[in-house]
Amino acid sequence: MTEEYPEFLLRLPRGGPMARGRLLTEKGTNGSQKMVVLAGSPARSDVVPSFPVRMPSSHRLREQLWEEGTIKETTTWPGWLEVVRDVECNSPSAAAEILLGRSANGWLEWKTADGRPLADFLEQASAGPSRAWLVRDPDITSLSPGDQMWRSRDRVTLAADRLRPGVSPGISKERLRVIVEEDYESAVTYSQKARFVDEFHAFLSRMRLGDTVCVFSGGELYVGEITGNAEQIASEHGRSVLRRPVEWASEGYPYDELAEELQQKLNTGHDLVDLTAVKGILDGLWSSDAELEKVAEESTDTSGIAIQAIVARRELEFPQPDEALRKKLNVHHLEWLSEVRDLLWDERQLIFYGPPGTGKTYLAQELAEFLGGGPEQVKLVQFHPSYAYEDFFEGFRPREDPDTHEVAFRLTPGPLRELADLAGREGNRHIPYFLIIDEINRANLAKVFGELYFLLEYRKKSVRLTYSGEGFALPRNLFIIGTMNTADRSIALVDAAMRRRFAFVELSPGTEPTSGLLRRWLEGEEKDTEPADLLDALNARIDEADFRIGPSYLMKPGVYREGGLERTWRTKILPLLEEHHYGEGVDIEKRYGLAALRASVAARRAPEMDDTGEGPGRP
Repeated sequence: MTEEYPEFLLRLPRGGPMARGRLLTEKGTNGSQKMVVLAGSPARSDVVPSFPVRMPSSHRLREQLWEEGTIKETTTWPGWLEVVRDVECNSPSAAAEILLGRSANGWLEWKTADGRPLADFLEQASAGPSRAWLVRDPDITSLSPGDQMWRSRDRVTLAADRLRPGVSPGISKERLRVIVEEDYESAVTYSQKARFVDEFHAFLSRMRLGDTVCVFSGGELYVGEITGNAEQIASEHGRSVLRRPVEWASEGYPYDELAEELQQKLNTGHDLVDLTAVKGILDGLWSSDAELEKVAEESTDTSGIAIQAIVARRELEFPQPDEALRKKLNVHHLEWLSEVRDLLWDERQLIFYGPPGTGKTYLAQELAEFLGGGPEQVKLVQFHPSYAYEDFFEGFRPREDPDTHEVAFRLTPGPLRELADLAGREGNRHIPYFLIIDEINRANLAKVFGELYFLLEYRKKSVRLTYSGEGFALPRNLFIIGTMNTADRSIALVDAAMRRRFAFVELSPGTEPTSGLLRRWLEGEEKDTEPADLLDALNARIDEADFRIGPSYLMKPGVYREGGLERTWRTKILPLLEEHHYGEGVDIEKRYGLAALRASVAARRAPEMDDTGEGPGRP
């Protein structure tokens, strides 16, 4: 009976005329309820370029209707076409697509006169935002790459070997949990049972008409649209499976050409994966930027799918360092900053290493804020010997309930998890985010990073987390900058595994940009360059490069107040050298004191002054 459904309307693009349709109770070949486009409805005169690939059956139907004269030019709406007789379509989406000339979610775009979407009138359908899913279909993944007959069957299946018959769509998760526990008993582990409950429930109760679904076959990703409700059947291979009807795109998309965020999500061993977080990328696979923008302008789909696809395509990029940044950081050459930028872009993890006072942390923060566009995209943590995975990524910590004031252990994210979640949020993926790890070599790195070691090297992969059990991947727009104090003899050198995962950039008083940093800063501040001369003389007397003194100690305001240089030398610099020479019997004051260094600087300058005619050696 058709009278139980109201008449549905579809507004054509750019404020165009309104088409009319009627939903039928009969089902089409793809398992969806049929829909009739009523005679006299307008249709778009052109189609978007990806339409034949994305929705091949709807495209073929539209071409057939045009050839037989059912859709033709009209004088009723200049610039539009007209459907001259009722057209029965396999689904509401197909009915919308032959009119719009593009892929469309008919369950959301067809609406009643008072604005209610068609999905509100169907069982197992919802007017909420559509989702995306990856299904590892046992009848597909078991076939050879050349055998793609499955696509002509217009369905996707999920293995459910021991699940009892008669489990209906819409079943609650708790009821399904009891059934799985009984049906699978000791045949699988407790963790497999929990996974089966989640996957069966998603397939039976969370998937909706109009959702996007993906499968792998022959190294390519195939994308389709769910067109009907779930049912349980026995497959041709004798296995019990859950099945849903699907309309597939006519072409697969090569895995190697997929965006990194999508590859990360696909890299899981689960049979069913929620891909809603990357649905925008899926929806834009065969579409150009111009096409997506056009669809976004025209669509009445309130979920904003085309907008998501446009945002997902926004390119991640770093700004090029400029002369203003070079002057701010007192770096010797702009090319050095550009090289650091390129290293960070290519490797995504970088460590500044060198003796104390070489400006490692300052440089890391300033560079991160410049490349990320501001301090909001930068988070800093400092490692120490007791720092652990639970502090860095996630772990159970005592937390007080704000209502009951009871304390319980709850899974709590650490700074890396928080920043990764922020960077991976839809709409943020084109923005660089930076985690700065100060004193990175002061912690047990293998203990702190845990399974994240793997992700530092394989950014396109994901891992299963220790505590939450979730799949996790590092977002491509998350960069890590570490600092390492090479004079800290209490900490072992970074292990080979970590060295392979980071690019290392030296900041040493003996090489640029550090060696001339203090002198450039003093000249810029119009101060006497004596502190730079003294620092050069000091470092010339220190044999081990890792224990030379950096310029940061002499770049603070207190140094240039009355008696400030002497005070800084006595309380900051000499104690470092005393520790370095502990037990060696070195007279620190005689070798490194200001008086000795000033005498050395004066002796070095004397021949220079004689050569210029300004020294006492000239009559």
